[in-house]
Amino acid sequence: MKRVAVLTSGGDAPGMNAVIRAVVRTGIDRGLEVLGVRRGFAGLIQGDFLPLGARDVGGIMQRGGTILGSARCPEFLTERGQVDGLRRLNEREIDGLVIVGGSGSQSGSQALAQRGFPVVGVASTIDNDLAGSEITLGVDTALNIALEAIDRLKTTASSHQRAFLIEVMGRKCGYLALMAAIAGGAEVVILPEYDTTPEQVAADLRGAYARGKPHAIAVVAEGAHYNAQALMEYFGRDDALTGFALRTTILGHVQRGGTPVPADRVLGTIFGHKALELLLAGRYNELVVMQKSQITSVPLEAVAGKQRQVLLDDPLIAAARAIGTSFGDGQG
Repeated sequence: MKRVAVLTSGGDAPGMNAVIRAVVRTGIDRGLEVLGVRRGFAGLIQGDFLPLGARDVGGIMQRGGTILGSARCPEFLTERGQVDGLRRLNEREIDGLVIVGGSGSQSGSQALAQRGFPVVGVASTIDNDLAGSEITLGVDTALNIALEAIDRLKTTASSHQRAFLIEVMGRKCGYLALMAAIAGGAEVVILPEYDTTPEQVAADLRGAYARGKPHAIAVVAEGAHYNAQALMEYFGRDDALTGFALRTTILGHVQRGGTPVPADRVLGTIFGHKALELLLAGRYNELVVMQKSQITSVPLEAVAGKQRQVLLDDPLIAAARAIGTSFGDGQG
C-alpha cells in the first residue's frame, strides 16, 4: 500500500478534523502518500482530490466541521455513482480509503467494499445512532452544547416562571436528548423510542408547577412523534395546561458547530490512527468503533445502514426516573 485517501461524508461532526490529521500524519509516518477528497462522495465521483502533507493538517484539530467539506450525494446510491467513484480512485492509483461519517456514509463504504475496494470507516455522527459503537465522534461536543443551552435557559426560565421545550438533534435516536435531560436536570424528556402523549407532558409540567418549582425544562428529541413544534401547536397559548408560560427553543445545527471538546479531539485522533493501522494490516471493510471503552473495529456489513436507538430497558432510563425525570408516558 503506497497511496491512501480520506473523505468526510454526511453531516459534519466536531472532531472530523482530528481524524483527517491523524490519518495524514500516521500515513506519512508509515511512508504513504495521503490524499484528501473534497465534498465527500460528491467530490469522489468528480475526482476532486488534493495532496495532504503534515503541515496541511497543522492547526486544524481545534476547528469544528471538516476542512475537506461534506455533501449529501444521492448519486452515490446508484450503481453509476459507485462505479464512477471507484474509477476515480483507480485513476489516482489509490490503494485504500478512510471514510468518516454516520450510517448513510458507512452504507457508501460498504458499497465500495462490495466492489472490491479496500475501505475502513470511522464512526462519526453527533446523533450517536450508528450501530456497533457505544459512542461516535462528535457526540460529546454536541452534548456539551445542549447542556450549556439548558443551563442558560434555566436561568431565564426561573426569572419568569416559565417552562421551556428544548429540542435537540438525534434523528430517530434519543441518546442526545436522554443524556442532556439527565445532565441538565430536566423535568421531562421526550424520546423517539417512547410513546408520549401531549396530555401527559402537560400533566408532568403542571406537576412541577404544583410542587412549587420556579421553572420546568422538557428536553425533546427532534425525531420524537411529538417534537417541540408539534407540542407547542398542541398547547397553544393556554398556560393553564402546563401551569407555566411555555416557550420553545430548537437548538438545531448549532450543536454541530464550534470548537470540539477535548474528548472528541482525542477520540478523532485515535479513530484516525486506528483506521490507517487497519488498512496497513490488510484488515479492510471494517468500521472503527468504541466498544466497552476500547477502540476496536467491526465488519462494515454488520452495521452499514443500521441505526442504534435507546433501549427501553437501558439502566439510564431507570436512573432518570428515579431522580425525577418523566418520559411523558404516564409511568413517572
